[in-house]
Amino acid sequence: MKTNGSTTPRPKPLWLLAELTYRCPLQCPYCSNPLDIARYRNELSTDEWIRVFREARAMGAVQLGLSGGEALVRKDLEELIAAAHGLGYYTNLLTSGLGMDEPRIRAFKEAGLDHIQISFQASGAELNDFIAGTASFQHKLEMARLVKQYGYPMVLCFVLHRHNTDQVEQILDMAHALKADYVELATTQYYGWALLNRDQLLPTRAQVEHAQAVAHRYQKELKGRMKTLYVVPDYYEERPKACMKGWGAIFLTVAPDGTALPCHAAGGLPGLSFPNVRDHGLEWIWNESPDFNKFRGFGWMKEPCRTCPEQARDFGGCRCQAYLLTGDPANADPVCAKSPHHAELTQKVQAINAAAPWPGPAAPLIYRNFRNSKRQMGSDLPD
Repeated sequence: MKTNGSTTPRPKPLWLLAELTYRCPLQCPYCSNPLDIARYRNELSTDEWIRVFREARAMGAVQLGLSGGEALVRKDLEELIAAAHGLGYYTNLLTSGLGMDEPRIRAFKEAGLDHIQISFQASGAELNDFIAGTASFQHKLEMARLVKQYGYPMVLCFVLHRHNTDQVEQILDMAHALKADYVELATTQYYGWALLNRDQLLPTRAQVEHAQAVAHRYQKELKGRMKTLYVVPDYYEERPKACMKGWGAIFLTVAPDGTALPCHAAGGLPGLSFPNVRDHGLEWIWNESPDFNKFRGFGWMKEPCRTCPEQARDFGGCRCQAYLLTGDPANADPVCAKSPHHAELTQKVQAINAAAPWPGPAAPLIYRNFRNSKRQMGSDLPD
């Protein structure tokens, strides 16, 4: 089967990310949701989401992420979990914990939820609540303990940036005290609101190297008791990540309004008009829609990716990052040292570090806020 210059067969979507809503009680300035979140108010109904789950499962999807925004905002979350469980998914709830309590955790257990990941903004209340834009730390602690109490694996996620990277040791101590089974030190990816705040969020190389050393030490010391994942921020790498294991390879995102995407950030790419599950079935979207085939395989590649021996390992990197940093999604990801734009990225990183050293003064953060996105961005978003 020929696919965009390739003779390899079309893959199956093994991982479905259901972004149930972009509404959220937190206002994190690194949120990966689109800047124009107010446009996504026409959310899929319960029945529409269940149809999406059914169609993706029939195509081979086995893992389902329930995310947002904050998925707990949806009053039908328990019904959606039960439907997904009945279809045979391994279900993951990715949550801040706000909107959850013990009765709801018990209801999730009864509905068949397999996994709850709770996110924190820092190791203490002051910084956590400052970054979240709301008092949330104590509630998160309570929910983490309840998740463990109800027999779920304890999975904690900390998004790292300039303001909390120096806290990695305290973060891992806190996670260990909570008896976490798995800790993800998720370095900020610069899309959406994080890109808007990049100059205030990007850590220095010294911070990154220190955090990496601490994470490696805890990996050794707590081996067999707590797994820790730490990934160096893209901007400090010499080779790009294999983003989503390749465009339209195993990962399928559906936005709150039903827009289907090969990754959560792809909606911001120019010249693409991704199909909606209200207008097309998932099988057609995945296999036949032009935009899902746009960057599949290797035929779309330009140099240096076209003849690179590592193309099947990293797939040219991230298409969204290539666009955001070079203006062309078909370019090699500038993270790659082989990219003709790599030097520009390196210079940009150096300029950011020089202009806003940490600790020290920096421009105010712009907080993600569903209601105030029009006021903050000065755009024509609907009220």
